[in-house]
Amino acid sequence: MENPADISAGGPFEARYLAFLETISNLRPSLHRYCARMSGSVLDGEDLVQETLFEAYRKLDTYDDSRPLSPWLFRIAHNRSIDFLRRRGVREEAEAASIEPDFVLPVDPIGAGLGRAVEHLVTCLPPKERACVLLKDVFDYTLEEIAELVGSTVGGVKAALHRGRAKLTRFPENPRPSSEVGPDFTKLLNLYVERFNRRDWDGLRELISADARLQVADGFAGLMANAPYFANYDRLTAPWRMAVGSVDGEPVVISLGRDKEAWKPLSFVRLGIADGRIVEVTDYAHCPWVLAAASSVALV
Repeated sequence: MENPADISAGGPFEARYLAFLETISNLRPSLHRYCARMSGSVLDGEDLVQETLFEAYRKLDTYDDSRPLSPWLFRIAHNRSIDFLRRRGVREEAEAASIEPDFVLPVDPIGAGLGRAVEHLVTCLPPKERACVLLKDVFDYTLEEIAELVGSTVGGVKAALHRGRAKLTRFPENPRPSSEVGPDFTKLLNLYVERFNRRDWDGLRELISADARLQVADGFAGLMANAPYFANYDRLTAPWRMAVGSVDGEPVVISLGRDKEAWKPLSFVRLGIADGRIVEVTDYAHCPWVLAAASSVALV
């Protein structure tokens, strides 16, 4: 593996971080797919991937190069996902799911007809069952590999798979419910899109807090005021425009590109709002797999 420190010795942290991301770019879509299905959100999933890669980068000096990189990253991603679920209020469910029976049930294959739907249905499962079903039926890890990744035993993994698969055959495939937002958020979202489409950059800055944070996934993380964010969009030569929409039920700003005679969703932007101002902007323009992994993309 190329040493990121050699890319830009003494340079900004972002440069070394991006160099590290380049070495594992082939793993990114799979990591996001796992984190998105564990968290139940393609947006939260990408945040978890960013946390995973940041932690992995900090621990590179302790990584054993004789071992494959993928399981190591998936183990970090799994731990981050479990932490996320516990922070979201399902700690008791996670602990209950970790109780393993003294007997081992047969590992039956997933029910016929579920196919890729399993990725969206697993959010109904407790975290351990969710992880085991994803790792086995979506990512095709062995029972032994899964046991190591989730910190269990082969018997525990078999039992979790049996319970999870049995539940999945009974779950209806319902669409993800829309997130409810207040009128102030909706008004600010529409103003943001309207001014963005007019290239009214000064008007946009009026909507944004002076200490707002910007994250261009895989590109930049820092203060919005220190980034040439709007200038970069202004320089784009390909036709584009913004629209209010939703991704997996969450209101977002969707970036559209011209595809022959129609406008096609290319990426999206997530806004964080506090006290009537935008305090956080997260742009996924460099991560096309996030939009591709969404269950639903809608324009308002």
